[in-house]
Amino acid sequence: MSVRQERMPGSADPGGEIMEPTYDGADLIHLADRPGTSGHSVVIRIRDSLSGDGYLECEIAVTAESLNATFRAVVTPEDLEEWETVLETLASRRHAGWLGGGRVPSMRFRPDGHDRMAVTVHDAPASGVTVTVPLFALPSGWVDAQRALLARARETNPRGTGGTAP
Repeated sequence: MSVRQERMPGSADPGGEIMEPTYDGADLIHLADRPGTSGHSVVIRIRDSLSGDGYLECEIAVTAESLNATFRAVVTPEDLEEWETVLETLASRRHAGWLGGGRVPSMRFRPDGHDRMAVTVHDAPASGVTVTVPLFALPSGWVDAQRALLARARETNPRGTGGTAP
């Protein structure tokens, strides 16, 4: 995870300025087929921290053969908590949904129990587009890899435990 530190007025660092993390393409979610297979992927890349309350400006990127789609999303601290719960569900090979509140694109995850999963992104708030991408060959340990990405995002942006998205 790559993070740049930018000085913001009114901080509490030794120089009297806040050090806010600014993200440089760090992934919150990275689901992709193993190298040498289909090349399909669904990635949520953190673009920036929107405020000191833990809101993250993100981009959902979907790639499959001739498709490259991106959707903007603001992820809240509550969304991060929910993602942790979704990962527990996916670890038990059950279907799950995430970001279903209607303010950002929603996601559905349908694992089949054999290292395969279909991921659907539905952009109801903006374009109305729905994209479903089959992931045919998830690498072993993919759930733990997602947990590690979530932990890194939290370490880098520890603020915010409540509120609603801007």
